[in-house]
Amino acid sequence: MAFSATGRPVRVDARLDLPLSRWLWLVKWILAIPHWIVLFFLWIAFFLLSVAAFFAILFTGRYPRPVFDFNLGVLRWSWRVSYYAYGALGTDRYPPFSLAEEPDYPARLDIAYPGQLSRGLVLVKWWLLALPQYALVAIFVGGGKEDWVSGGLVMLLVLFAGVALAVTGRYPPGIHDLVVGLDRWVLRVAAYAALMTDTYPPFRLDQGGPEPGGTPDAAGPR
Repeated sequence: MAFSATGRPVRVDARLDLPLSRWLWLVKWILAIPHWIVLFFLWIAFFLLSVAAFFAILFTGRYPRPVFDFNLGVLRWSWRVSYYAYGALGTDRYPPFSLAEEPDYPARLDIAYPGQLSRGLVLVKWWLLALPQYALVAIFVGGGKEDWVSGGLVMLLVLFAGVALAVTGRYPPGIHDLVVGLDRWVLRVAAYAALMTDTYPPFRLDQGGPEPGGTPDAAGPR
């Protein structure tokens, strides 16, 4: 695993990557288009492979490791693009076109591979048990559980941060910590809904860049 063990199956870390341009955030929607095109097809594959994983878990109790690694890669890629663009505006460093872990990128995600998953829980957790989480995520991101570009509370906070950056040249750290906390919540729910863990996402807003229990430079170079 890329992170120290803290008992959390989903780890989301981010580092505010200073300095940030005052004006680059205005055109990141254009700069991120190549990523969004690739991610469109990757999420189609993610969905189809998640269906295959559903049946594998139902019959064997295990998530096929190659499928798990691919889906984790899609989530990592999406988180990096989101952090660069309008899910956080936390870095001006262009995201790599990569499914792999990028240890030196300021936004990182890891999910512990589960040795065994409940064969019964897989029937209900992604729709019934996750319903309360979906309702909250819709408020946070204004749409689906992996859609960071459709509005919601995160988008509003990021807009405030962008205006503050343009006017003062500074990204308000309190807004960054709150935005990362909301994104962290969304990613935990995404991992649970994708059947990648049986651990129910906590109803808890863990603000700040480093994952609680991790080191302050957890998202930094290793």
